[in-house]
Amino acid sequence: MSHDGAPLFIQIKEAGRSVLECLGPRFRGHPGQRVVEGQRTLQAASDVFLGWTEDAAAGRHFYVRQLKNRRLGSISELVEENALVHYAQLCGRTLARAHARSADPAVLAGYMGKSGAFDDALASFAMAYTARTQSDYDKLAKSKRTPAKKR
Repeated sequence: MSHDGAPLFIQIKEAGRSVLECLGPRFRGHPGQRVVEGQRTLQAASDVFLGWTEDAAAGRHFYVRQLKNRRLGSISELVEENALVHYAQLCGRTLARAHARSADPAVLAGYMGKSGAFDDALASFAMAYTARTQSDYDKLAKSKRTPAKKR
């Protein structure tokens, strides 16, 4: 039980090979360790129960974490209350912060070099992504205005 009397649940999840291993070298360590180290890198504060273990007899690998059951409400409630924009901004900031923490700045600086090519590539991608997002939104808005066809 927590300090305020709420139950604490520990979740054990099986950790398999990464789907990204087909793109590069295979991770040589414990798959659970890979997941845990990734979570610790990306999360501002990881849970104290985060760890890894294995069933050696079965050759299965696991990671352990605290199960949190936090409900934000439904997406329709967010949209109705005009909170979706703020929620999306919060998600974006959280994701950006996590990824900013995940790499070595010196390695990134060396990779990006001194020219403006990296900046130009990011700007180009952002503009293309913006256009795609706007197009998708326009299609969604149009579909909401158009009555559904009966079959």
